[in-house]
Parts: sequence; structure tokens; C-alpha cells
Amino acid sequence: MHLPLLAVQNAGLMSPDKNTSARLLDLVRQEGLAIGDHLPAQWLADQLQVSRTPINDALAFLHDKGVLRREKNRGYFLVKSVDVANPAMRKKLGLAESDAITRAYFAMADDLLKGELPETVSEVLLKTRYELTTSQLQSVLHRIAQEGWAQKKAGYGWTFSDMLTTPDSLLQSYRLRMALEPAALMEPGYRLDPKVIEKCRAAEYHLLDGGIETDTPDQLHERGVRFHESLIEASGNPFFIDTIRRVNRVRRLMSYRSMQDRQRYKEHCQQHLHLLDLLEAGRNEEAADTMREHLSRTLKNHQKIRKLLKP
Repeated sequence: MHLPLLAVQNAGLMSPDKNTSARLLDLVRQEGLAIGDHLPAQWLADQLQVSRTPINDALAFLHDKGVLRREKNRGYFLVKSVDVANPAMRKKLGLAESDAITRAYFAMADDLLKGELPETVSEVLLKTRYELTTSQLQSVLHRIAQEGWAQKKAGYGWTFSDMLTTPDSLLQSYRLRMALEPAALMEPGYRLDPKVIEKCRAAEYHLLDGGIETDTPDQLHERGVRFHESLIEASGNPFFIDTIRRVNRVRRLMSYRSMQDRQRYKEHCQQHLHLLDLLEAGRNEEAADTMREHLSRTLKNHQKIRKLLKP
């Protein structure tokens, strides 16, 4: 089998509905939701950046498994704490799939970054190259399509996006964010909910307490995405929010490659915590300057590890 170069842990890739269920449970854990908490479908869809349909399917699946309860006209509520990273629990919930699917996902990502996959490719080629069954291949392609780095051609094959598959494109995305994110913090009426601040802090302390070394690339990426998007969402400006979400969706590939160097994450966490302190104190102008400096330093760090980002 064609093996990936990326050093990764289990990313939890599986059939589309179960993949969303696993991601939903991971979100519940990372957000610190407690038994009895409400899980609004639209909020879940926004956080996981998917439509309401897979969210509703995942909620129904977890309800059937006894993880959630459904109340008429109110929605779903958490009734059981679940560690989705625990293999035994994943198997009990029917979320475990062959490791071949996870390996194939990262192998495909790595091959694309190395320029070893053509821009347009057939499902037969992918199925053969990565030794997948038809259902396994559909699971991989479903996730790739959701993340925005490939789309199905009309009638035949798949086309990979050329966005954010080079070091320059990742750096360009940070320059865009440097222009937008500080400005979002200065929007009139900006308000970051204290509960959001608390959850963001908890996520940073988790990383500082060992998560930097133990979290999967998926988890590291999602934590960073949720932090920045939470701050931008507090602006209430839909144009800022939509733009940042689109950028975050398509920069995932290069983010995975950059995670081979995790030494910079401690500094990231400290900068994130400082940003939260400033926003909590209403010092938005200082926060905007700090955000600009934070993204600028990240940009410089990426420039230092260009050799990791290159094909």
C-alpha cells in the first residue's frame, strides 16, 4: 500500500454519518458540555462547517445509541459523557472503522502536496492506489469534498483544488487574515460572551497541559480554527465571519503539513490567552494590535519551516 509521510494519529475517518457523529462528540468534549446540555443543530452545523442534514443524521444516530435524548419541539440533549478517542467506546458506539480509511485520507493529502496526484483523477485510480473498498473510498472522498480541497466532476472523476497546496498559498492566507481578523475585533458592538471566553481558555490550558503532544492533527487544527472563529463571530459581521470560515476550510491541507513542528504551539497558546484577557477587559484596540502581531509571528514561523511545507 502507498503509505503517507505525515506522522498522524487516528483521525476518526469513517462513513459520512458516523464521521459527523464522531466529530460532534469530539466537539462536545472540547467545548466542555455537561450532561443535560442542549445541542442546537444550527450551532453544531456552524461549528463543524457542514449542512444541517448530516448534523440531523448524526443527532438521530447518537439518540439511537443512548448518548442523547430528544425532547419534542426542543431538540437533543446530552445524557451520557463519551470519550470518542477511546477505541473501546468507539467500537461500542459503532464508530470504529478500518485504519485503512484513515491512512488513505492522509496518504492522499500527502501525495497531493507532493505533486504525485494529477489534478483530475478517477475513482478507479484512487481505489486501486490506496487499496480501498468502494465504501471506504466514498468515506474518504466525502470528507475531502466537505473540506473543500476536491470536488466531483460532472459524470466522471474528481478534481483537486489548486488552492492552498503550496507554501506560498498558505502564507497568502495568513496575510489575508492579518487584514481581516484585527479589523473584526474593532467592529461596533463587538461582544465576546463570557461563556465563550471560558471555553476558549479551557481549550488553551488543555494544550498546555499536554495536548500539544497528544492531540491528533485534526484536533489541533480544529482547536485553532474554533478559537479564531469564536473571536470573529463576536463581531456580528457576517462578511468577516463567512470569509474567515472559507479560508479556514481550505487551508487545512497545509496546516496538517505544518503540524510536523509542534514546538511553536506553546507560544500560540500563551498569545491566545493574552488575547482573551484583553477582550474580556474591553481593550479591543490593544487586542486588535495583538492579533495582528500574533498572526504576523505565525506567518514568520511558517516561513522558517518552508522546507516542511514544500512538496
